[in-house]
Amino acid sequence: MNNLLVNSRSHEIVRFQQPQTTRSLKLIVFKIGDLNLALQIESVYKVVDRTPIYSSGINHIGVAHLGDREITVFDLHWHFFKTSQIRAPEPGGYIVILQNTPGELYGIPVAETPALIEMPLSAIRLLPESYRRADTLKVARHVAVIPQAGASTTIFLLDVDLLLPILQQVGTLEK
Repeated sequence: MNNLLVNSRSHEIVRFQQPQTTRSLKLIVFKIGDLNLALQIESVYKVVDRTPIYSSGINHIGVAHLGDREITVFDLHWHFFKTSQIRAPEPGGYIVILQNTPGELYGIPVAETPALIEMPLSAIRLLPESYRRADTLKVARHVAVIPQAGASTTIFLLDVDLLLPILQQVGTLEK
C-alpha cells in the first residue's frame, strides 16, 4: 500500500506513518496451584463469585446453581494435582463459567481473582504434541511466555473443547 498523500491545501506530497497493528488475543488468566492458565475471552461466559459446589466426592466433578441453571463444575486443581478445589473449606474464590463450541456451560473454580490481559500473538507458542500426550496439561495446546524483570512468566492456554472429553471420560455428561 502506498504511504504517500497529497496535501490538498499546498499540493505537497506528505509521507505518513501507517499505524502499526499488533495482532493479539484477550485472555482471562488465573492460577491453579503453581500453574498460570488462560482462556480466550470468547470462551468465557462470565466469572462469578464462588457459590456452593455439590459433589459426591467420588470424582472431580460437581454442580453449582447459577441463577435458574445448573452448571457442571470441573475441578482442574484435582485433575492436575490430585487434591480437590471443590471441597476446599476456605470461603471465597470464583467460578470461571465457560462455554464450549456446542454451547454447553460449565465452570472451573479458582481461588484468586482472574485477570484480563491482552497477549500479542508473537508471545504465543504451540506446545509440542509429545509433551501434551505425556502430561496432564493435554487440555492446553498453546503456551505464552511473558518476559519480566529477571525472569519470565509461562501461561498455558486452555482449549475448552479439550476439556469436554475429560468430563465425558468421568461419565458425568451425556454425549
